[in-house]
Amino acid sequence: MEFSKWTGLGNDFVLLEPGQKVEFGPAFEREVVRLCDRRFGIGADGVVIVTPMDAEGCLVLGDAGVGPASKSAPNGVDFEMRIFNADGSEAAMCGNATRCVAKFIVSRGLAKPGQKVFNLHTRSGLVKPALLDDGRVCVDMGNPRDFLGSIKLTADCFDFTAETVSMGNPHAVIFVDDIEKIQLEDWGRVLECDRQFPDRCNIEFAQVLPAVQGAPTQIRMRVWERGCGVTMACGTGSCATLVAAQRTGRVGVEADVILDGGTLHIKHENDGPVLMTGPAQEVFRGTI
Repeated sequence: MEFSKWTGLGNDFVLLEPGQKVEFGPAFEREVVRLCDRRFGIGADGVVIVTPMDAEGCLVLGDAGVGPASKSAPNGVDFEMRIFNADGSEAAMCGNATRCVAKFIVSRGLAKPGQKVFNLHTRSGLVKPALLDDGRVCVDMGNPRDFLGSIKLTADCFDFTAETVSMGNPHAVIFVDDIEKIQLEDWGRVLECDRQFPDRCNIEFAQVLPAVQGAPTQIRMRVWERGCGVTMACGTGSCATLVAAQRTGRVGVEADVILDGGTLHIKHENDGPVLMTGPAQEVFRGTI
């Protein structure tokens, strides 16, 4: 199996190279777990498969093929992106992986000449990454969606108020006064599986930092990702954090979200889509 390793602010992924044959099912899910193992495999937060699509919304399989589309796609879609978490479960969406995929498409010659904007089909709908001249990728993540509103959560005798947001996947954002004092691994593991989340949930702890004159609003955020655990960054989680901060009157239109692995710029105006801008890079290629 030929692959390449990619990272978006330390949120890392194994991308299968074009033409690799994949048969989706329990055996592949077990293979994902093996590939993502950081001691006995390649090491990653997830595995991503990118497949070109034709003008009719059908997968372009080639000789090897990668199996059927996850669900029917509308016309005008350039590629299908399927994402599998480190525990083998399939994710509906991943912002950091989307930025990596955009650069992957160009670097592997899969894009049309001069094409810098792509329509990617995911389990949660369309996302549109655009390559910027400075090397970063800006992704139109679509509109935030209603989830459970403001809810109460408890972990290890600590009570929290969480703002829930869906960015195609579920998020619960908890604002704190001092993010250095959170017990992310202990609390995240419990809150992910709270009974209010039958399909589990991504958990973000966030602190809006004091304003600095001339600098953008900054939010420090740490994340426990559903199916992965603690990660260095989460794109959809950063988007959800900004939306939750807006809904609670903490920030304006945009902010820099500072993660363990670096910074993403998030912007959301009125009832429009959330825009996420940040880096992505290839780390290495290999065969396993």
